[in-house]
Amino acid sequence: MRALLTLEDGRSFACRSFTGRGETAAEVVFNTGMTGYQEVLTDPSYRGQMVTMTYPLIGNYGVNPEDVESDRVQVSAFLVREYQEVPSNWRATGSLGDYLRRQGVLGVDQLDTRALTRHIRKAGAMKALLSTEDLDPESHLRKLADVPSMEGQDLVRSVTAPGAFYWRDGRAEPIEGDPAALDDGCWRRRGERYAVAAFDFGIKYNILRCLEQAGCEVIVLPAATPAETVRRMAPDGIFLSNGPGDPEPVDYAVETIGELIGFRPMFGICLGIQLLALALGGRTYKLKFGHRGANQPVKNLLTGRIEITSQNHGFAVDLDSLEDGEVEITHVNLNDDTLEGFRHRRLPLFAVQYHPEAAPGPHDARYLFENFTRLMKESAQG
Repeated sequence: MRALLTLEDGRSFACRSFTGRGETAAEVVFNTGMTGYQEVLTDPSYRGQMVTMTYPLIGNYGVNPEDVESDRVQVSAFLVREYQEVPSNWRATGSLGDYLRRQGVLGVDQLDTRALTRHIRKAGAMKALLSTEDLDPESHLRKLADVPSMEGQDLVRSVTAPGAFYWRDGRAEPIEGDPAALDDGCWRRRGERYAVAAFDFGIKYNILRCLEQAGCEVIVLPAATPAETVRRMAPDGIFLSNGPGDPEPVDYAVETIGELIGFRPMFGICLGIQLLALALGGRTYKLKFGHRGANQPVKNLLTGRIEITSQNHGFAVDLDSLEDGEVEITHVNLNDDTLEGFRHRRLPLFAVQYHPEAAPGPHDARYLFENFTRLMKESAQG
């Protein structure tokens, strides 16, 4: 079925839908990973975006229920060069096309993903409209004029959990009642495991798996949970998750984080580092085309080692805005010198811009979860 993708600057790309009819508009971005398309599709940080994969053959190994990173497909549309309809992998339980169709998400192929990626790298990430119903680029541009840009949108509210839940043995267990009513009696294994209150700004399942593997009991809280609830819960540590979009409109989370700084050890990743930076008085800005893929080189300034990391973000923290003596820069991106990590010189908190849990990606940064448990241990010992 014929389809057309039109960018807001007027560039258009002919393609073919392999999921049926539909139309959608969103920001279009690219991911450089060679594998892991199911994790990409279900990563809440991609909310409000169409994703194109730079690797040309997609669908080869199908899909399965074990590789999801949330409870649904999060992308607005999936753009690939060559869709492989028949999967060939012993883990596959279905095809990519059927998976997208069941969730009402457009998938297109026969699109020049190399040209699209090069265009985004030069012109920047931008809004686009994809349609099988309307193949007129001028009509697409008129529709795009009414589509809001990524900047200024609070997308966290569309992905955060409606209620609190335990994460145990690799699955979520809902907690009944108002999450704001939780107190220090909510923990089931206090003393056996580190009690961690994790804010859900769009949290990935593999983060929760990694925290559990590191010896944590995790309760996941909706993004708007107030600081007084966390204080009543009295956790050993606080985790700030990844999530989609612009951090500045998520002012309620920034306020809560500011109230909790210094209360307990704190660890943030991706959107979490941006919200933490804003709470510390820093600034954020939108990158030209973002960092998305499993091959981003990052230098650890504390050890001098180079880590290959998995990343997915379109905004970043302004390095200069945190140079006040209280915050120490710990990691930088070797491709563009952007900030990738910091820690506080006096208070027990640290954060990174990349994804130490990977899924997909290398495991170079898994040590950060152990760093978090060590910080909780040291804090408890005084």
